[in-house]
Amino acid sequence: CFLLFFYNYIGNFLIILKAMKTRVCIYARVSSQVQCYERQLVELREYAERMNYEVVREFTEKISGAKTIAERQALTDLLDFAATNHIDKVLVYECSRISRRAIDFLQVIEQLTQMKVSVYILQNGLETLMADGSVNPIAQLVLGIIGQFNSMERSLIRSRMSSGYKVYRANGGKVGRKEGYRKSDEAMRAQYIKEMSLLRKGISLRNVQSITGTSVNTLRKLREILN
Repeated sequence: CFLLFFYNYIGNFLIILKAMKTRVCIYARVSSQVQCYERQLVELREYAERMNYEVVREFTEKISGAKTIAERQALTDLLDFAATNHIDKVLVYECSRISRRAIDFLQVIEQLTQMKVSVYILQNGLETLMADGSVNPIAQLVLGIIGQFNSMERSLIRSRMSSGYKVYRANGGKVGRKEGYRKSDEAMRAQYIKEMSLLRKGISLRNVQSITGTSVNTLRKLREILN
């Protein structure tokens, strides 16, 4: 009888322990279609396995980190998923994967914090919430500084590129698309997923522009593709 009770007790304990397993989502991003986010996924999965986390869902996308949150379909989906499903953490390889725009980076962190969802940055070993669910002030401070540095780095890169273009043009070079160049309909659909979705719902061009930041001319082309 004692052994039977003991085995039942252990079995129930394991069931409870499994039910309490930390539920996490993984988010990975690269800037261009030719890049691959598999290395990020592998390292984040390995970390989750070491920590005995349950990976509920993975979100991946190939888009510039300079794009706004509204233009980032997978990031938007992640935030929506966190708002409607119980998860404990979001695992990210490094800060710039969330965004290279400091304002957007901090907004994502704040939104998830309000949902009581912790963000763990693998490269820095930083986590936004403590074990009891309270805000980790050191992590929030450091991540805020890193976010600002990422934004500054982006500005410096753009400045160097602009300077390089000026020198190139001054020496007779030409930049930009070749005359007659036009993206294929498939490429437009892949690049402007969010915009296409809003246009299908019958939302006006001006309203879609205010939501996504995409130019009206581009939206007109997308509407032509839909029609």
